[in-house]
Amino acid sequence: MEISSIPFLNQEEYSYFYSFFQELDNNSNIGDISINKRRKIDDPTDENNSLKEILNTISFIDDLDIPNSTFDFDFQKPSSNFASETTERVRKTSPPKFDGGASSSTVTEEMVSGQFHGGGAGGPQRRLWVKERSKGWWEFYNSDECPDMEFKKAFRMSKATFNMICDELDSAVTKKDTMLRMAIPVRQRVAVCLYRLATGEPLRTVSNLFGLGISTCHKLVLEVCAAIRTVLMPKYLQWPNEARLEQIKAEFESLSGIPNVSGSIYTTHISIIAPKVSPAAYFNKKHTERNQKSSYSTTVQGVVDPSGVFTDICIGYPGLMSDDKILEKSALFQRFNMGHLKDIQVVGSASYPLLDWLLVPYTSQNQTWSQHSFNEKIGEVQKVAKDAFMRLKGRWTCLQKRTEVKLQDLPVVLGACCVLHNICEMNNETMDADLGFELFDDEIVAGENARGKMVNAVQVRDSIAHNLLHHSHGGSGFR
Repeated sequence: MEISSIPFLNQEEYSYFYSFFQELDNNSNIGDISINKRRKIDDPTDENNSLKEILNTISFIDDLDIPNSTFDFDFQKPSSNFASETTERVRKTSPPKFDGGASSSTVTEEMVSGQFHGGGAGGPQRRLWVKERSKGWWEFYNSDECPDMEFKKAFRMSKATFNMICDELDSAVTKKDTMLRMAIPVRQRVAVCLYRLATGEPLRTVSNLFGLGISTCHKLVLEVCAAIRTVLMPKYLQWPNEARLEQIKAEFESLSGIPNVSGSIYTTHISIIAPKVSPAAYFNKKHTERNQKSSYSTTVQGVVDPSGVFTDICIGYPGLMSDDKILEKSALFQRFNMGHLKDIQVVGSASYPLLDWLLVPYTSQNQTWSQHSFNEKIGEVQKVAKDAFMRLKGRWTCLQKRTEVKLQDLPVVLGACCVLHNICEMNNETMDADLGFELFDDEIVAGENARGKMVNAVQVRDSIAHNLLHHSHGGSGFR
């Protein structure tokens, strides 16, 4: 926005400038400018001639080599309670620093139709004000004086894990200083993102705590989440290699007695604002019945290992879609169908179809002893995935609320939460008991005759159920 230093002139200002330029002519004789003696104001001819002389003088001054003060600002309108805010603002006469990603002050513009001391009505003028923001809260948490427990409550991880994340993301999120602003440090950028995800606090609150603008905080959250997806996801969220798969199989078999289990799968829903495009596809019937108001959601499907670490995720499908439909569209399903994953079993709930590689519990009402025993063992493996999603939503409180993130940006944010969950799990970051979250069951139970059921898969499941019951009574050590 261009800021001009020459306002519109009223009658009194006109007279003042006329006298000023007349004296300037008498003392200095600038160039060939000729200013006549002041004529009577009530003479229209004289007034027009004087105005032309002033305009000629101004035109001459414009031809001089004077630096131009033109800046682009992101203005915010001040509140109507101007009188109470004047004590909190400091008027700046020099070009202020911007908040476009670095400054701790918010620049605002006020249009004033004021009156001059002479009583004349002045034209509109722009006044620049800078609202000073305090960084005291963040400076304390960023200092050695902050206890590690206090830091962990705010950011859901220890200082050591936080420092490691900052080091990993340094090259991806670092910005350079410019002539107009100092870049926000990497640690502060990462902290803004983690605090927003961990607490789910409104952006206005985050803005006040970190001494940054609201729009800046929102931008930082998206930028850091994108960096986490690009830099950290390939390292901390990936399908296990052969050696790790053998360890996972052994741990799951020790837990349930079922061989070749390489993961536990579960799908949860994240509440969203009704999208403008295809809202019916995101309508969540179960949440609507539970909350007694129309609810909409998107989904997160995840496979976890025995430690609750995600090894595969599928994010962003509409909440109306059932678990088996989401599975069919996932990359995990395609990898199994193309034969890339062999000798592997994944355990899911009854909302998934029974497949050659996917074990689900029996859903018939009249179950045999072997079927009942099988369901109990499957339930123990399935509980690992549910507990992982409970910790995911417990740590990152933003997932418990209806998110305000745009639908197109949401997969990046949700993916970042999953990566951060893995980092905390791998670094043995325990979660406070008061952060426990009761996971709402979104499952849609599929019947025994559901599509995807295969004869070979039925035989494999019956064989596993029989062996579990036999080994259990034979005292072979299986649980």
